[in-house]
Amino acid sequence: MATNYFFGLQYINIVNIKGKFVGVSIPIVIGLLVMMYPILFLWIQIGFSVVINWVVAPLLMLGLAWAFLPDKSGLRVGLVLVGLGRCIAMVLIWTGLAGGDGEYCAILVAINSILQMVLFPPFAVLFVRIISHESGTLDVSYSTVATSVAVFLGIPLGVAWAAPWSLVGLLYTILVLYASQGHQVVRQIVSVVRVAAPLLVYFIVIFFFTLWVTHKLGFGYSLSATQSFTAASNNFELAIAVAVATYGPNSDQALAATVGPLIEVPVLIGLVYLVKWVGTRWGWRD
Repeated sequence: MATNYFFGLQYINIVNIKGKFVGVSIPIVIGLLVMMYPILFLWIQIGFSVVINWVVAPLLMLGLAWAFLPDKSGLRVGLVLVGLGRCIAMVLIWTGLAGGDGEYCAILVAINSILQMVLFPPFAVLFVRIISHESGTLDVSYSTVATSVAVFLGIPLGVAWAAPWSLVGLLYTILVLYASQGHQVVRQIVSVVRVAAPLLVYFIVIFFFTLWVTHKLGFGYSLSATQSFTAASNNFELAIAVAVATYGPNSDQALAATVGPLIEVPVLIGLVYLVKWVGTRWGWRD
């Protein structure tokens, strides 16, 4: 009976239905789209992440830098450098703590690592010299960016036994940052507070904007949390390295870049607990 039914399909002739789309029968088009949807949906998510990380986030930081620091050129440049550096290390920790998708986060980290080596130098010149019309030279070498990516991503990925120590590394980073910059923070407390204000707004706005958009797009909790932390996290190691190498360790640019992680770390720790509460409150599932 099944055989007769199968051969009976030739009389229905579904494949040759007159309706076509781009030269292909509509039933086949429907089947192909259904088959390819999971793959295409992943690329949609990746494309969304690239736009948020490399267009929306840098422009938001640039706007906030000018809004909060119109009279402080050096501090503005430091903030712009922080906004251009996309996180390739600690975002893995934030995603894990929030119950995000670790595998998807690793994909985004790999993509941002490649884009960072290619885009950071020209973007730094574009945002600092051309858009902001800042004076002075800005020499951002590809070797500096590549070294940052290799050290802060390559070494942890290559040392599998270090994974259980990620939280210890996070606590150590917080301790060292506050200890090493304590004197400078106290000495220039007014500048630190002025830099902290746009940073605080930046982290909260970009995080919840991304979370809201992904929720509206129908992303599950784990993917939305991953997207949000990827957007809100920054490569402050690279920003500090570029600021110090270009303007000197005692410059306003270096100070602003250094304040970045001092604000980012506690804020994102708070966002970890907040997004988990939001996920539970909304009944947000994958």
